[in-house]
Amino acid sequence: MGSITDKAILKIGKLTYTEKNWEALGSLGDLKVFPGDKEVSDPKQLFQENLQSGAYDHVVALYRSNDSTSLTGPFDAELIRSLPSSLKYICHNGAGYDNIDITACTSRGIEVSSTPVAVNNATADMTIWLMIGALRSIHVPYAAVREGKWRGPHFMPGTDPEDKVLGMIGMGGIGQAVAHRARAFGMKIQYYNRSRLSPELEKDAKYVGLDELIGSSDVVSLHCSLTAETTGLIGKTELGQMKKGAVLINTARGKLIDEGALIEALKDGTLRAAGLDVFENEPELRSDLVDLPNVVLTPHIGTGTTDTQAKMELLVLDNIKSALESGKLITQVREQLSKPKL
Repeated sequence: MGSITDKAILKIGKLTYTEKNWEALGSLGDLKVFPGDKEVSDPKQLFQENLQSGAYDHVVALYRSNDSTSLTGPFDAELIRSLPSSLKYICHNGAGYDNIDITACTSRGIEVSSTPVAVNNATADMTIWLMIGALRSIHVPYAAVREGKWRGPHFMPGTDPEDKVLGMIGMGGIGQAVAHRARAFGMKIQYYNRSRLSPELEKDAKYVGLDELIGSSDVVSLHCSLTAETTGLIGKTELGQMKKGAVLINTARGKLIDEGALIEALKDGTLRAAGLDVFENEPELRSDLVDLPNVVLTPHIGTGTTDTQAKMELLVLDNIKSALESGKLITQVREQLSKPKL
């Protein structure tokens, strides 16, 4: 393959399922990989050195992921300012992209894409798994039987999802996929969004205000993006407004919830249980959260299936291909298209 010296594409981190698709992008530009094949003791420093040395001066588009933040640090305003002037597209592997400063990108004329749609089904499946686990008080007997203690000394019967009201905060693709699955359990759906869905998408779900949803739902499930406005969306006040014995599910972002207030609500019985795949300061978990018997925990694996990971990687590479061939991203982040919505 000949060198295309006026245009390059940078991949930060590894691809697991779509390396051949990545190699095919070589027809559109020189392919660069960070950190490369060698082990690097301080990748963040090396990345900065590469930027300063001009190693990426012809990079037009780059591939990154939430995992690659450990290699470069977050794409905050400071890092965005140091990126080469040639860069026009950041194609991110992840539905959430709170580790990219979109405002800084926009001010520099850099367009950003993410991977919605590809994550919907796997994340919705995990949401339902956590919800059923929380409703059935699964943690204690699940741990006890593996320890040879059968149901354990503190087994508590669960409750059924049938006829329960599921309140969705955020009703995008993931929220709609959760609602579709929850209907099979006989649940009643209500949702809060900054804008109401069309009748075709809304189906039988009830559109309500945020306070009404929090106060009237048996299960509250979070499916909104993490922004300055939504950080701490569920705190002590909101938890106090929830129905006695309600359940809280979060597969979106940990910082949507005040974790300290959640722990107190789980301890004092305000909440029956919680199901969490994301945490306020992950990967670190608070010991007083882990020790609670009425919380079901998974380590941010909502999209952790081979099928979904492959779809996500492919969508990122398709975004790069589309951008370089037509100047348009397939799934550009909504902040760069219109007013943000939950």
